[in-house]
Amino acid sequence: MSAGGAAARRSVAEGPRSLKSRWRAATLAAGWAFPADWQSAAVDDVCRAVLGPVDPCPALAGLGAARAEAGVGLAETLLDLAALHAVLSEADAGEGGVAANVDSVPARMLRATALGWADVVLERASTTTAEDPLTGLATGSYLRTRLREVYAADTAGDHALVLVSLELSRASGWSRVVARTLLADALREAFDGGETVATLGPSVAAVLLRRDRGLAARVADLRALIGHRLAADPHVRPTGPARVRSVSLPATYEEAGQLLTRFSR
Repeated sequence: MSAGGAAARRSVAEGPRSLKSRWRAATLAAGWAFPADWQSAAVDDVCRAVLGPVDPCPALAGLGAARAEAGVGLAETLLDLAALHAVLSEADAGEGGVAANVDSVPARMLRATALGWADVVLERASTTTAEDPLTGLATGSYLRTRLREVYAADTAGDHALVLVSLELSRASGWSRVVARTLLADALREAFDGGETVATLGPSVAAVLLRRDRGLAARVADLRALIGHRLAADPHVRPTGPARVRSVSLPATYEEAGQLLTRFSR
């Protein structure tokens, strides 16, 4: 398989680093929700593979698996692939000046990426637990279960969600891992009274708790605590500030699920 044919061969001269930059710009322009979560080792593997003489399908399967591990949906994963294909197919276009079209991606590229993604999802489905192994926080699935219980008990008006997102675009590798564990520690310290504290992705988390007059103060304290934890560790100083806010629960469980989906991606 040739990923982009003659245009891909013309791209060899620019090298993997330039290709990655153009690919990222095209993906963000296509609507990738969290720029900080785009980079991964699988991206570098794909850039080397599509510009080299080897079959890129194994690298694309690895990309699909990495996206699934990070909580990226299949539609967004394939849009990312389409952005790559567009860059390869239109090598002379300006940075970000290509249009990602999933329907134009060769079937072998689509199949390899989708199967890599599906393998991870199926494995998770067979070994689902209520706890994220890295952070020790509850999973997004468990949070949704708790939300369903809240709505079934007709107590949604008494609850709120605290949403936390962490800027990780300047962090990589071990720094990202440390930042996530420090964030989890801060969340557990701030909310240790039976609240549901869950991770929703590599850089986002949420807390389901009962609304009270002290909620605004707790949010402010959490923001300060996270900042202190991150500033104290030299391994994560490239990490940007955390965004912390509280929101009321929507009128229905379905709307709450949609809120979590938008926030997690």
